[in-house]
Amino acid sequence: MRKLFLLSMAVIIGTLYWLLRERGYEWTLPEHLPRPSVPADNPMSAAKVALGRRLFYDTRLSVNNTNSCGSCHQQALAFTDGRPRAVGATGQLHPRASMSLVNVAYLSRLTWANPLLEHLEDQALTPMFGDNPIEMGMGGREHLLVDLLRSDAAYKAALPAVFPDDEDPFSVLNAVRAIAAFVRSIVSFDSPYDRYVAGDLNALSVSAERGMQLFFSERLECFHCHGGFNFTDSTTHENTRVDSVGFHNTGLYNLDGSGAYPTENTGLYDMTGERRDMGRFRAPTLRNIELTAPYMHDGSVATLEDVIAHYERGGRLISDGPYAGDGRLNPFKSEFIRGFELSADERHDLLSFLHALTDTSLVQDPALSDPFAAP
Repeated sequence: MRKLFLLSMAVIIGTLYWLLRERGYEWTLPEHLPRPSVPADNPMSAAKVALGRRLFYDTRLSVNNTNSCGSCHQQALAFTDGRPRAVGATGQLHPRASMSLVNVAYLSRLTWANPLLEHLEDQALTPMFGDNPIEMGMGGREHLLVDLLRSDAAYKAALPAVFPDDEDPFSVLNAVRAIAAFVRSIVSFDSPYDRYVAGDLNALSVSAERGMQLFFSERLECFHCHGGFNFTDSTTHENTRVDSVGFHNTGLYNLDGSGAYPTENTGLYDMTGERRDMGRFRAPTLRNIELTAPYMHDGSVATLEDVIAHYERGGRLISDGPYAGDGRLNPFKSEFIRGFELSADERHDLLSFLHALTDTSLVQDPALSDPFAAP
């Protein structure tokens, strides 16, 4: 009888496992929002996300065991790092700032200025193995990553369970798949603005309501580049037929009056060589923007107040130095960056609305936290 009972339990557990596996991942999203697009060859599962979380925060994935993905993408800062420009494991300063990973599952393009990077599985290879600039510094050391997966007790147990159909689950590919799954799980839709949209009319202050009206007005034009449910115009999801993709020149620079940007940060131009693409960068999501200072692709704008002043002027004026120029006169500037006037009260209202895009539950969610730092 005992053997029959154990056999029956094994059959039940096995059946439940396959049922749950086939059901896929349970997204925690508001009912009115579509689910993110997920590659057919890397379906979501709770176990894969848990594995990816551990890999995301593991400093042993860097050349000198000092940096993890979480070093440049910190939960408390909405998965940015608070630096003007990122710094790699070897101390190399990067030309651009670390972008927020919040709602990255909904992004049609994944970096500041590469129109070719559409999938997290591809993007994750660059920080891990790229050498210009060095981020994690594991290029040419792929075997060390595989050795870690085979020797660490947690990975040794998890990888065969998460990838049961693989003859050898201990691979760089599966590590990247798991990290991508965790990053896709970083979703944020519980800000005061979201609660207001869901019907809680007390979720926004009166000032933030007025700021919302300004934000979505043709007078300020903010929503053209930062619109939609994710506050960016580069968006995709499982129901999308044609991805929305946007790269914009915001008049941040205008070197020598020619429209040029600093040579290390020419934006989309670096990929296309087309002059019209000079200084064009992807508009980041404004969700949790209060937490992600400093701003712009190179972190050269310190505060949200400064950001508003930049757009209010219609481009940045740099009076002297190597980057001197009037961005307002940049010939490649977006047609939406035309400038506007705000009263002091209106400026306060707009800031109140931007602060209302902060999701405090995101930065406190234990499911997204560093497992190595947990008690």
